[in-house]
Parts: sequence; C-alpha cells; structure tokens
Amino acid sequence: MIRHLLSGADLDADTATLVLDTAAEMATVAGREVKKLPALRGRTVVNLFYEDSTRTRISFEAAAKRLSADVINFSAKGSSVAKGESLKDTALTLQAMGADAVVVRHPASGAPHRLADWVDGSVVNAGDGTHEHPTQALLDAYTMRSRLGRLAGLHVAIVGDVLHSRVARSNVLLLTTLGAKVTLVGPPTLIPVDIATALAPGIDVSYDLDTVAPGVDVVMMLRVQRERMSDSYFPSAREYARRYGLDGPRMRRLPEHAIVMHPGPMNRGMEITPEVADSPRSTIVEQVANGVSVRMAVLYLLLGGNNR
Repeated sequence: MIRHLLSGADLDADTATLVLDTAAEMATVAGREVKKLPALRGRTVVNLFYEDSTRTRISFEAAAKRLSADVINFSAKGSSVAKGESLKDTALTLQAMGADAVVVRHPASGAPHRLADWVDGSVVNAGDGTHEHPTQALLDAYTMRSRLGRLAGLHVAIVGDVLHSRVARSNVLLLTTLGAKVTLVGPPTLIPVDIATALAPGIDVSYDLDTVAPGVDVVMMLRVQRERMSDSYFPSAREYARRYGLDGPRMRRLPEHAIVMHPGPMNRGMEITPEVADSPRSTIVEQVANGVSVRMAVLYLLLGGNNR
C-alpha cells in the first residue's frame, strides 16, 4: 500500500480495487449496534482544514473514530494560521504532537504534496485548490460499483464546471485506471482546452449534454463554483440550467439503468433540479454514507494495514 494518498494518479488498478474491497468490508460496521473497530487504537489522525467543509471533514472524523483512532480537528479559523503561521510551521507542530496521519484540505493546489515532505506520518489529500480530491473519486467509484456491479466498461459523463473541479480531475484519473470511459461535458469556457491530453488518454469532450445523455451509465453533475469565478463563464444561471442542468425530461432520456451522482453541495435548480436530486436514480445520499466506509478503508490501509 502507498504511504500517502495525494492524487488519483497514486492509485493503480490493484491498489484502487483493494481500497474499494476494503471499503465494502468496512460498510458492514455501519449495520452493527456498536459501530467501532479497534484497528487504529492508539493512532492519532489530524483533520487539518484550511477551507470550509461539511461532508468531507465530518466523514473523515467519523471514519477515524469508527476505527478507534484519536482525532484532532484543526480549523484555520481561530488558530495561529489567522496570525500568519505558515503551513510548514503548522506541519512541524503536528509532527511534534505525534500525528500518525494528517488529512488536509487547502485552497492552494499542491499543498498536501508539500506537507508530505514535512511530516513523518501519512498525508491524505481532502481537496487542494482546483487540483484534486482523491477520496471523493474513490467513494464515487465505490458507489458506481455498488449500484451497477462493475466499473470496467461503464460510460461516465462528468458534467458542468470541470475547470474548477478537483472532483472531476480525480475521477478522470481513477475511473480511466479502472477501465471506465469518461466524457467531460460543459460549456467551452468551463472545460480546459488541454484536459483530455493532460489527464488521461482516451477521454472525450462534448459541449452538448443532450447528445451524450442517451449513451451513458452514469451522469455526474458538478457544482458550479461561482466563488472561484472572477469572470463571466456563461450568460446567466438560467441559460446554464437550460443547456447543462439535469431536469426531469432530460433524466428520462437517460438509459433505464443509468444513475445520477453529485459530489455536493448542490445548487438545486441550477445544475440539478429537486425532482432529479430526490429521485430513485440519485445516489447523492448514498455517496455521503459510502464516503465514511471508503475513508475508513483509506485510513486503515495507510495506518493499520501496511504494518508500519
């Protein structure tokens, strides 16, 4: 098993499959009366979050606690970071406290890679800038496999704000490694011109959701990250929803078995309508639940399953 999880590219097919299989075993814990395993007793996991987060931070905290690890939650707000402390000095502080793993979310792309140079423990990238979010890709892959029974040969459309999406990048890397076909769909202004060659060979790009929809197994809608946009990337929210939003009529043009995904949080009414988000085809709530199992698997394999 790898020492750190910084990128979807860190995972080859065998390692990714090991994580997914381990997550399936971890999922059985959720059905127990006592949802705890002693696997990481005595280990310390630090959640180091420089950006606001609900799902990811709570998911990692729940995962570590279910494995009986000690958990320290660090928020940049109200800490020495607000006084100007550097990432390196924060890392050295965590190192001195004996952190066995650091789960980090940071607005700067590449920050987890730097952190991995400064601490002895494992580093897990929980989202860095617009770069990557590998555990989200793992939980998405786990959800697809649970619903559809396989990953190899699936056709996955990732739709929307690809330009600012760390989720899209990690999913492209992981899903192509596991044998899925990926098509990126969105306005030309929100799909980087070189992304098809820069990330993985064989991925397709389309600017027309209606053309792609009838032939996919999975539609993954991305949140429009308006907080990262300094310019106008599309005429209006209404126009975006008309061209690239997933509503009821568009969903009904999908194949009968196709599922709908969204990493959250959602802009309901923009990239996805309530009718679709709350439909039986939607896996959005499942993704949140699966995230705990997948992150349990990641922490276990990094800290407990590799005889470190």
